[in-house]
Amino acid sequence: MEATGAYSEPLATFLHDEGYDVSVENPARIRRFGQAELSRNKTDKDDARMIARYCKLHGPSLWQPAPLNERRLKALVKRLTNLQEMRQMEENRLEVSDAVVQPSIRVVIAALDAQIDETKRAINDHIDNDPGLKKNRELLESIPGVLGSTMLAYMGDMSRFSSSKALVAWVGLNPMRQESGEWKGKSRISKMGNSAMRKALYMPAIVAMKWNPAVSLLKKLLQLAYGVLKSGRPFDAEICLAR
Repeated sequence: MEATGAYSEPLATFLHDEGYDVSVENPARIRRFGQAELSRNKTDKDDARMIARYCKLHGPSLWQPAPLNERRLKALVKRLTNLQEMRQMEENRLEVSDAVVQPSIRVVIAALDAQIDETKRAINDHIDNDPGLKKNRELLESIPGVLGSTMLAYMGDMSRFSSSKALVAWVGLNPMRQESGEWKGKSRISKMGNSAMRKALYMPAIVAMKWNPAVSLLKKLLQLAYGVLKSGRPFDAEICLAR
């Protein structure tokens, strides 16, 4: 099946738990496979047949659900993000709203603040009660500006990545070269990866820039996160700058 975030993961987990072999593929790969076949029809049945042909030809690796503790952390972090986005929407409404509705908006903001605080406590409690997650959060937060709980929620088990380059590509921060003959265009990031993780990295990267010149880019921040988790050693700015 295609990876569609909130929709594909619960279904993939259910099928896996029922004993089915499941593969979850990047939609961009399947879309380009269909384009290479010059597929002209776009219906559910045609898409299903095309995905079946893709699987038969490429034999994608089997998908495994994350451990329960990681799935619950991810659910809590996603909920926190949703609450914060809703609060920002209400703040924006408050700035342009008529005075007659402002009290109602403030009540909603106060309720959202309470839920945000409660969800943050739930995230911290969940991590504190899991020795592995707690240790990894401490390692990640040794990097200036990093919120360990958010990165842990999206990265999961680091052992599934063979290198920092593999992690960078999974997030979609790997460079995409544009060349043809003697023409060379500007390189840009592929964005063919986890968009939620890219979004989660943006603000930590901005904050980290103020603390240490060693952490100046999203890609570099991700490589540092991979390094501290893989080595089990906290971030050391002097070692990083010496390389």
